[in-house]
Amino acid sequence: MRTTVAVLGKKGQNVANTAVMMLQICEQKIANAYGLASSEAVFNAKSLAELAETKLNSPAIVGCAYSTMLRQDKPTLMKLKNAGLVFSGRDYACAAGDAGKTFARQFQNGGKHAAAAFVKKCEGDFIFLIAESERLIAGRDSIGSRPLYYGESASATALASEKKALWKIGVRHVESFPPGCLGLADKRGFTFVPVKRLRYARPRQMTMENAAKRLQVLLELSVRERVTGLKEVAVAFSGGLDSSIVALLAKRCQADVFLVHVALKNQRETECAVEAAGKLKLPLYSQTYTEQDVQRVVPSVLEAVEEPDPVKLSIAIPVFWAAEKAAEADCRVMLAGQGADELFGGYKRYVDDYLQLGREKTMEAMFKDVAGLYASDLERDWKACDAHDVELRLPFAAPRIAGFALSLPLEVKFEPKKNTLRKLVLRQAAKNIGLPSFIADKPKKAIQYTTGVNKALQKLAKQQRLSVGDYVRDVFQRVFANDDGFP
Repeated sequence: MRTTVAVLGKKGQNVANTAVMMLQICEQKIANAYGLASSEAVFNAKSLAELAETKLNSPAIVGCAYSTMLRQDKPTLMKLKNAGLVFSGRDYACAAGDAGKTFARQFQNGGKHAAAAFVKKCEGDFIFLIAESERLIAGRDSIGSRPLYYGESASATALASEKKALWKIGVRHVESFPPGCLGLADKRGFTFVPVKRLRYARPRQMTMENAAKRLQVLLELSVRERVTGLKEVAVAFSGGLDSSIVALLAKRCQADVFLVHVALKNQRETECAVEAAGKLKLPLYSQTYTEQDVQRVVPSVLEAVEEPDPVKLSIAIPVFWAAEKAAEADCRVMLAGQGADELFGGYKRYVDDYLQLGREKTMEAMFKDVAGLYASDLERDWKACDAHDVELRLPFAAPRIAGFALSLPLEVKFEPKKNTLRKLVLRQAAKNIGLPSFIADKPKKAIQYTTGVNKALQKLAKQQRLSVGDYVRDVFQRVFANDDGFP
């Protein structure tokens, strides 16, 4: 699925043309098919021009631009008894491509209560949009791995998997749909019902040995669920702890695994990635870039991630490049290690908080980072990959692992002293699964610095006599300058 949309007319007007307008953001993307559905009918088309000829007439419509990620995938756009449905995502307990059908069957039998039950029980990443006669229903997995946004204009209430689709119809204030919630939208606006939210709780006592063993089991399961059914899978690879765990566990599944490493030229981390790949005995696709390459790609990445944030841009560029290399190898699924730092205390600031503010404040800060991971990281990285028609799967960003990590005492994550290794329990789990010590004990380094992208952006901004923030905002404004509705 490339783009999903839903729109409701506040005055009961037909919104078919509005839905088509939202999908026009896909004109420059690869899409196999397009479609709209309401409580009365469903309409499929091979092009946007054909879709624009639809005779669909309804005040509530869902729609999609569809691209096949995997051969067995089928579009989940359908008319149910009293609703139109579009489903995008995976339930890793289901056979590939079956999650949408499973959800449709459950909703048909149980309505919004069944939709809430699906959000609560599903161990996958997904979004769904439903159009009833005068109401929209939407849901998102509890981690928020796939983007979903919402907002209102003077005439419509709408949701979409891309901000651009909402900007297109005049929605000025766009918000991220809260993960783990059921959203209900009518003429008066949105109501959100929490169903499966991450919860802050005091940690339970657990030894390092027991925590590492339990984490090992959860990681093995999470990677296996995300690789099962694939003939091949790429892994975004830095040679560090997180990506090496994912790579090693993926190797043990029934799929061909190859590693993708990207960086600017003459970066020390490239040598580390080559060495780590050799130890793991996995093929490595390594590509180096120049500052000119960074300059050329900035507009495309900003268009994809839809936010003029310099830090997010510096992280998104390597992800964008990695997905591009995976696509060039005709691989449509890429694994990555995002989420491990927030879950297992990988950032130095957590130790600093502990020393300055104490245990309770540190736990609260770490929980806030995990709960906000969807907005700070996951949406950005998903969209950077989707720009190349590559599906990003994140084994660490699994509900089971998040819940377990939040239950752990800080002592198994880091020692409360400066200049110490962090993510201790993850390092122990890595050794348990057979990761070489030189990888398992490698210190944490941020991707924007190890790839050289951050320094390149600083140089590009300096050449324009701008701060990095002003440089990024300037390019962002130029990218969207001709877009109708851009705020």
